[in-house]
Amino acid sequence: MKRVLLICLGLLVAILAAAIIFGGPGTPHPMGSITDPFNSVDFSDLPPLAEFAARDGTKLAYRSYLSTVATPAKGSVVLIHGSSATSSSVHPMAKAYSAAGYPTFALDIRGHGASGRKGQIAYIGQLEDDLADFIHAVSPPPPVTLAGFSSGGGFAIRFAGSKQQDLFQSYLFLAPFLSPDAPTTRPDSGGWASVGLPRIIAIATLNGFGIRTFNSLPVLRFAMSENAKAILTPEYSYSLTMNFSPQRDYLANLRSMHQPFRVLVGANDEVYYPDRFAEVLKQAGKDSPVTMIPGVDHIQLILSPVAFEKSIEALRSLRSQQ
Repeated sequence: MKRVLLICLGLLVAILAAAIIFGGPGTPHPMGSITDPFNSVDFSDLPPLAEFAARDGTKLAYRSYLSTVATPAKGSVVLIHGSSATSSSVHPMAKAYSAAGYPTFALDIRGHGASGRKGQIAYIGQLEDDLADFIHAVSPPPPVTLAGFSSGGGFAIRFAGSKQQDLFQSYLFLAPFLSPDAPTTRPDSGGWASVGLPRIIAIATLNGFGIRTFNSLPVLRFAMSENAKAILTPEYSYSLTMNFSPQRDYLANLRSMHQPFRVLVGANDEVYYPDRFAEVLKQAGKDSPVTMIPGVDHIQLILSPVAFEKSIEALRSLRSQQ
């Protein structure tokens, strides 16, 4: 019996080792619909980066967009970029919010841009700690809406379903990522991402035994050109992949939310299935409407004036509930 157990243990170790060594993500072909639209964006008025200190002493970056109207609207917005991106990717949207009277703060999430080492964080849960540290350090004018796009929307859902959700008075989810196996997600996120599923399963198994030695290994790689890699984050570690998204049980995340929220998605989204978000919310017992914006694809949700208009309408609707 002991011999059989040792053989089984040896096989398990061999399987896990093979999955970790050989089960990483592939390299997807560059996806122009995600990266190319930014070539026509005017970044000449991009605000300079500011910094705040996270609890571990790391300086993390963000950009401030003060209200540009004589009578500012009620409250402010904290804006979270999508996968691989930086605060500059939401520059047009942040300008639109500030022009509508909402002071806006766009963050470089740790592991992106000027915040820490690209693609890496120290532990799962560090992004929530960073966001709480930002609120305490910068004190955006209340009531504060947390708005997140794509993976940033998934992280916003994670935060909105957490014990710290009351740090924000409302939430705006812009084409939010839920899970690779959620009904809203197209295969390989429409070609944008390659997932090293065998490696993820192996590392998750080891994490279950308290072994986190391999959490810094890459498990997710994005479809971008070599030139884009100089600016964006081309791959994520296991820890960052698990943290920059909802909890594994995303429906439980949604059910735990008690602050008001809105969901917006482009009707032509090529990364997600836009018509399936309403059903997911229904499964979670939420009756909040989903706004589908005609003629808008995934990236245009944060670049199109039509999308800005709908997004600002959603902000005003959220304020009316407070």
